[in-house]
Amino acid sequence: MTLDFEPVDDVTGPGEAKSNLNLLARIFPDVVVDGTVDIDALRDLLGDDTAPSSAEAFGLRWPGMAEARRLSTLPATETLLPKPEDSVSWDTTRNIVVEGDNLEVLRLLRRGYTNKVDVIYIDPPYNTGNDFVYDDKRTTSQAEHEAAAGQRDDKGVLQAGGGSDRAQDRKAGASRHTAWLSMMYPRLLVAHHLLKETGVILVAIDDVEHARLKLLMDRVFGAENFIANVTWQGAVKSDARFIGGGHDYMLVYSRNVRSLIANDAKWRFPKEGLDEVLERGATFWEESGHDAEQATRMLSKWWSQNKGRFDPGLADNVKVDTDGTLIKVDNISWPGGGGPRYDVLHPVTGKPVAVPSRGWIYSDPQKMQREIDEGRVLFGEDHTSGIRRKIPLAKMTHQAIKPTFYKDRRAAARNLSKLFDGAAPFDFPKDTEVIGRWINVVTGENPDALVLDFFAGSGSTGHAVMDLNAADGGNRRYILVQLDESVDKDGYDTIADITRERLRRAGEQISAKQTPDAADIDTGFRSYRLAYSNVRAWDGTPDQLDLLGAVDNLVAGRTTDDLLVEMMLRLGVDLTTPLETREVAGSTLYNLSGALFAYFGTDVTVERANEVAKALVAWRDEDPGDADTTVVVRDTGFVDSAAKLNFAAAVEQAGFTTVRSI
Repeated sequence: MTLDFEPVDDVTGPGEAKSNLNLLARIFPDVVVDGTVDIDALRDLLGDDTAPSSAEAFGLRWPGMAEARRLSTLPATETLLPKPEDSVSWDTTRNIVVEGDNLEVLRLLRRGYTNKVDVIYIDPPYNTGNDFVYDDKRTTSQAEHEAAAGQRDDKGVLQAGGGSDRAQDRKAGASRHTAWLSMMYPRLLVAHHLLKETGVILVAIDDVEHARLKLLMDRVFGAENFIANVTWQGAVKSDARFIGGGHDYMLVYSRNVRSLIANDAKWRFPKEGLDEVLERGATFWEESGHDAEQATRMLSKWWSQNKGRFDPGLADNVKVDTDGTLIKVDNISWPGGGGPRYDVLHPVTGKPVAVPSRGWIYSDPQKMQREIDEGRVLFGEDHTSGIRRKIPLAKMTHQAIKPTFYKDRRAAARNLSKLFDGAAPFDFPKDTEVIGRWINVVTGENPDALVLDFFAGSGSTGHAVMDLNAADGGNRRYILVQLDESVDKDGYDTIADITRERLRRAGEQISAKQTPDAADIDTGFRSYRLAYSNVRAWDGTPDQLDLLGAVDNLVAGRTTDDLLVEMMLRLGVDLTTPLETREVAGSTLYNLSGALFAYFGTDVTVERANEVAKALVAWRDEDPGDADTTVVVRDTGFVDSAAKLNFAAAVEQAGFTTVRSI
């Protein structure tokens, strides 16, 4: 029996360099020799589709790209510290808010949330010159960029295009774009791992980086998975020199568009105002004395007085039918042409009507006859007139999504100001209604969707998720990540402070509007902060040269709850996994849904080791499961080897096959 439990830190996760190497070795064993990849051998195995490293290639390139890519493969070295005091309903909520740099946070989440996220919505810095605060310890200075781009040598700057009075501006802009791309690239690479196969990512951007972001997204997610470039038009500037502006974009990509198609995904937006139109139609039917033509004229007049309030599709070719039903009169031909051709007889003349040039919309003649028999086909006076179909307006609840939409962004600012009693602490918040609508449609209205936003800002995405749940009783949950960026706002030190306060207020507002019989809505969140690992790295400092004092390598002041979170992140356990605790032998024994037990007590003697082992076995046997159960202990918690040996023997005898240490 060995006394060495496998360290938690030895575990690797998807997307990390070591895991990538192991995966490559399993596919091509002769390519990886002594932990090193033989590139020439790999190229031979892949055949003619590989290009030499010196070959020119199509696609986006920039100085620092390789280093940015490498950053995505590094394992996380930090941890998240739980902050119940900054949270709402810590014990019951499944929402998460993290304060800290989002690249390291994404790397921390990668093990537990790979292939778990349904939709990512992000609104990253637009790189307008004053909104870029991320530093991954590798973004190049302008001088470094010029050197990498061949514009500077050891004698000074080589002025490319020196005759142009814009040369200096171009060089400064190139350096700025390089830094922005090197910031976005590793984050998107890690985010790609987190999405489900049917997952979707939406990225908001404006004109400054739109072109480069499109190429970057093509590289990370694949051009074949591009879905849409959506334009959001807001209020325009009437005094603009060239165009009124007021617009930005959302680039929409899927993780795997084939998986979406295989799941019969069909995105549709609800038609806004449909209920009001139907109500008006019923009113005009009664006021007209059940005269369909008169009711239709009244409806048309009302429409002319309310243009712009509703989708035009609710007015075009809409009339009141003879039974008072609102119907849309539509063509009956095959979309795009090439439809079936067969005879349809006129009910009066008994002769075939003209077949549309595109063919009939119904491939089965019997289906066409059923529609006729049920009164859903309109005939002309005789067979020389075309026929059309009647569609009840009440059934036209949804419509295809238009790639351009209008929504005044000032409404979002007003709503946030109202939420903060007239003093909004955040400028230009995103519109929760727009975010919620897109989250709902790209997830197929999945009430259990997991939503990620790693540029959280004021927390609009979390607010939108709670609004959606309140509307349909769903159980969607969110993970928000926000940098601890300083702000000059009374009562708030960082943007993350604003994020948390906005979510608190929004949760209270939503809860207050719920009726007594409404489903319970999760309006809480667990708050975490990025911090250095609980385990001190060996650095040779004087305090670590004291061998007796260095036996315990855990950071002073950290709690067992802190250790638990780091262990969960390292082992890929969902941070909201149900947790139970019991006090055993002077410390806390943690139980994560019966699949994982953790004990981080210190001064564990032989007697205490036996006590902990018995408690583990008894708790597991209260609700035994089929899955393997992992036990994690504090490696330096045992007073001597005898205590550790006793514990190892006891848990092994009880059937625990996986024991790890932290």
